[in-house]
Amino acid sequence: MRSFLLNRIALLVPIFFGVTLIAFGFIRVLPGDPVLALSGERTMTAEKHAELLAKLGLDRPIWEQYFTYITNILQGDFGTSLLTNRPVLDEFLELFPATVELGFFAMIFALVVGLPAGIIAAVKRRSFFDQSIMSLSLVGYSMPIFWWGLLLIILFSSILHWTPVSGRLSFMFDVDTVTGFLLIDSLLSDEKGAFGSAVHHLILPSIVLGTIPLAIIARQTRSAMLEVLGEDYIRTARAKGLSPIRVIGLHALRNAMITVITVIGLQVGVLLAGAILTETIFSWPGIGKWIIFSVFSRDYFAVQGGLVLIAMCVMTVNLIVDLMYGLINPRILHTR
Repeated sequence: MRSFLLNRIALLVPIFFGVTLIAFGFIRVLPGDPVLALSGERTMTAEKHAELLAKLGLDRPIWEQYFTYITNILQGDFGTSLLTNRPVLDEFLELFPATVELGFFAMIFALVVGLPAGIIAAVKRRSFFDQSIMSLSLVGYSMPIFWWGLLLIILFSSILHWTPVSGRLSFMFDVDTVTGFLLIDSLLSDEKGAFGSAVHHLILPSIVLGTIPLAIIARQTRSAMLEVLGEDYIRTARAKGLSPIRVIGLHALRNAMITVITVIGLQVGVLLAGAILTETIFSWPGIGKWIIFSVFSRDYFAVQGGLVLIAMCVMTVNLIVDLMYGLINPRILHTR
């Protein structure tokens, strides 16, 4: 297990430096001048412009800027926001719980619906249920998040009035921030009804964000189950007279889950990418909305630091997924 873990960590090192290079270059190819965006002035003298560039360190050669940037990151310094003058890491940690809460329940929704749908579709292959599930999953995968979100807002918020249009909590409640996770904070507070309001606000964004992972998980679960159900040991288990539930749940699903877990781990990146649009549509105060605002404001250091921190979260989850392989199938530890 130790050698397996060290090998996986070693593979993450070049990925990390590649991500920092992409994040560093991405913001610099965007049109606009960060100095003008920071100062709020449409015109300024060349001397003042040069002074602000030097103050921000943007007048130095690109390679020197990148070297300073990567050195600071390795020391835990992700820069200071040009707009708020706060450390980027502090802003990220302050907003990250909102995104984690949204992404967690979006993934729960995707798993609760996607896994059973994929399993049943595989067991009832070529049936009406199978064709319906695969058709709906294709539609769900193809539906743009912003369009899907607006449709659900119009239907459930504007027409049926079942869910709030936006936000994370009703303005009637004032919940103190303890953990940053509003569901937990609302339970700890003395505000009656705050928890119900937080859940109410969470339903629609979770469904919107979880739709694409749901479709992918359902299709991948079906594919993996079909492959496993055709193996000899499954036919042997059936010939021994084992119940269908035991054959499918114990023998087939356990081996199929190796592939499915890979897909679930990859969906973390999809969730974080989708959170940018979802949080913008629903005015959800998370890192997605923060990144969008930073891009429009040309906040170099917030965008750079935010992208690297998001990538580090994705890499950490993928590492955990790799370790879970060994728990499901210990033979993998000796083949990688």
